[in-house]
Amino acid sequence: MRLRDVEPGDVDAYVRMRCDPVMMAELGGPLPREGIEEKVRRDVRDVAADTFWIKMIVVEETVAGTVSLWSHDMDGDPHAEIGWMVLPEWQGHGLAKRAARMLLDKARDDGRWGPVHAFPARTNAPSNGICRSLGFTFVEEKEIVFAGKPLWVNHWVIDPSASS
Repeated sequence: MRLRDVEPGDVDAYVRMRCDPVMMAELGGPLPREGIEEKVRRDVRDVAADTFWIKMIVVEETVAGTVSLWSHDMDGDPHAEIGWMVLPEWQGHGLAKRAARMLLDKARDDGRWGPVHAFPARTNAPSNGICRSLGFTFVEEKEIVFAGKPLWVNHWVIDPSASS
């Protein structure tokens, strides 16, 4: 498994991950197909500017998912957030955990991100398990808005500089 930056040719992978009802079940449902090309263009631009880290999880030259680290305002303060998605045929092989660990190690070495937050749905046992196993600390259950939809999530945080 390796991680590589998102590329303009990743539109099909984004569609499979973000427009599929099964993939998006824990995130409020599938996103509309329209606008995915623009989302990929924005992501490629943000990666080129080194403001976001959006990595494609690649196994045997096939995109198996994505892991990303970005900064945004949360409750009026800047926060770094990590998230991951793995396509169904690749789930259950530890790819998301390995990819998240790799990105957290990169964040530790880079030093600019500070504490990193994760917000898996309360009912998403695999992603909550990844947070636990990687050493995240549970903060609280809370409601957030994702793609215009309210979601109940578990809020986790980790300081990559303190993790190994």
